[in-house]
Amino acid sequence: MVPHAVIGVDIGTSSSKGVLVGPDGTLLRSAVREHTVDRPAPGHVEMDAAVWWEEFGSLVRELTADGGPEVGAVGVSGMGPCVLLTDADDVPLRPAILYGVDTRATEQIARLEERLGAEEIRARCGSGLSSQAAGAKIAWVADEEPEVFARARRLYMPSSWLVRKLTGAYVLDHHSASQTTPLYDTVARDWYAPWTELICPDLELPPLRWSGEAAGTVTAEAARQTGLPAGIPVITGTVDAWAEALSVGAHSVGDLMLMYGTTMFLVHTVPGLLTAPALWSTVGALPGTRNLAGGMATSGAVTAWLRDLTGAPDHADLLRAAEASGTGANGLLMLPYFAGERTPVMDPQARGVIAGLTLSHTRGDLYRAALEATAFGVRHNIEAIEAVGGDIRRAVAVGGGTQGGLWTQIVSDVTGREQEVRTTSIGASYGGALLAAQLLGDVTADDWNPVRETVVPDPAAAAEYAELYGLYRDLYPATADVVHALAARGSR
Repeated sequence: MVPHAVIGVDIGTSSSKGVLVGPDGTLLRSAVREHTVDRPAPGHVEMDAAVWWEEFGSLVRELTADGGPEVGAVGVSGMGPCVLLTDADDVPLRPAILYGVDTRATEQIARLEERLGAEEIRARCGSGLSSQAAGAKIAWVADEEPEVFARARRLYMPSSWLVRKLTGAYVLDHHSASQTTPLYDTVARDWYAPWTELICPDLELPPLRWSGEAAGTVTAEAARQTGLPAGIPVITGTVDAWAEALSVGAHSVGDLMLMYGTTMFLVHTVPGLLTAPALWSTVGALPGTRNLAGGMATSGAVTAWLRDLTGAPDHADLLRAAEASGTGANGLLMLPYFAGERTPVMDPQARGVIAGLTLSHTRGDLYRAALEATAFGVRHNIEAIEAVGGDIRRAVAVGGGTQGGLWTQIVSDVTGREQEVRTTSIGASYGGALLAAQLLGDVTADDWNPVRETVVPDPAAAAEYAELYGLYRDLYPATADVVHALAARGSR
């Protein structure tokens, strides 16, 4: 047991979450700040970095209000990879460009692939260029906003921005760096000078550390702004999905983490460098680890959209209606590509499709179809992981979407895989708190966060979903030309 409580804060796509965790891993308090992202143009998804720091301070003040246990360390994480460019005085020059849901850099991707070679990029960086590649988005700023780029001197992501504000340290974790393709050499585990000089010669790229290493300590000014004790350590932090995996102990070779959030993310831990054109290969959050990862552009974002579209009914009522709809959503089939699609489709111009609609369908059917669409996307990603040599031995579910049980059950039925659900599934903020606790003492995820239940596939549902999955795989190629034409019209 560690001697003090710890705080973890995660900056997410639709909200920021904070937790106060006791020395034994007990969740003492939690707090949330909802926010929205900006979409100034088709394919552009941005956020003002000032919100990250404001919400961090607000969360910490709520978590520590009215006294409570002494806080001994702070953990941070956030969505990523993002591109926040600042000048030499750390003044943001434009809103942060978000991760793979932002698809603006298609021209830069094509140009860099032609100049550097797609296979050479994959061999050196682990991943090919896609909407997830932060380096291509830096190149977009250079092309489209040259006056901004001329003043840019530093690169931040949500976790590293919080570290800077808290400690004054300018650092980035290795995992986040490995998603700045093509700037980071995943074999050498360092910035790759020839390509950083080509793309961002005037950027002072941050020194690299591992996610759980101490980045520094809370300064007197940060203590004044947040109420945290001055001098306590702050971890370097990482991207939210990797903090989520750590929160549930899914970081051993063979583990697969399934993150049920605004987007669905998968992180599979592999024994060595393993690359695939339709997936992301990264270094892990912990020293010596490597991952093969996939991410869908939407999941919870679609269910939230449906809920808002149908009068914002109570979430529990929607789940009951979706459960009553039954396997196959009464003949509906959805492609969940409402913001393009990341892995393994890799198509920023993909769009959502709902097939089979009749006048008799209900919002429960639509909601069920959305949950099933995400599950089909998970299966598609799992098949892509296994096709290149991934060996999935254990699946662990985490995130807000694990609540209620229906979504996880559908995913197990579609994939045919059991899923562990831990006692605390709040996710990345808890993972950051765990890393912070590890600065203070010898603790593990199994100590803090034991398994609560195991979701087991229903054989009858699995058989029906096997047939529906075939139709799901057929639907994208059958509609791709039409939705691409519609996407082009929508971007005019």
